[in-house]
Amino acid sequence: MTDSAPAARARVRPRDAASLILLDPDAGTVLMGRRARRHRFLPDLFVFPGGRVDAADRQVPVIRPYRPEIAEALARTGSGRLAQALGCAAVRETFEETGLLIGQTPHGCAAADLAPLEYVARAITPPTSPIRFHARFFLTERASTRGEPRSNGELIDLDWYPIEEALRLPVADITEFVLGELRRRLAGEPVLGPLRWSYRSGKRVIRRG
Repeated sequence: MTDSAPAARARVRPRDAASLILLDPDAGTVLMGRRARRHRFLPDLFVFPGGRVDAADRQVPVIRPYRPEIAEALARTGSGRLAQALGCAAVRETFEETGLLIGQTPHGCAAADLAPLEYVARAITPPTSPIRFHARFFLTERASTRGEPRSNGELIDLDWYPIEEALRLPVADITEFVLGELRRRLAGEPVLGPLRWSYRSGKRVIRRG
């Protein structure tokens, strides 16, 4: 190898992240907001509430744990401690970005309720991306939340959107796919288990489990 050989670009390690899909099955709507243009990741696109896992998410008190089948499915993607931190991150980010809480705030400190959460998907951004996340997508119904939606500025145009309308919004490909899964659920089609979304040799790979 000579000094003139081009240096290979170092691949960025994905950071753990979590999103929470809030669904109102009676109205057929989902809570979404548009990321501000200043954001480096997915600017101007509509997303579900969520963000990266912080160190503090490993210390959040939990009122109720995941249901056993959810804990088991998450354990396949990481340690039990990480699995709990992912759910706490999803609850925390949702509370910060929308004002809706899945849990309680005893003594002013938020405590997460993980029992209503369903694990529906995980996605890893392409290896060539300069910003990478290994995101897990959780789902719960609007009835599991406390409070009224309010934006803190992270998500613009925050609202409950009908699924068909949401599919016409500017969204990332994984968001579009998850919305399609929600449409299937609302139509009464069987739930097929967690979705795995990744990339190999520049091509999208979708699997179950």
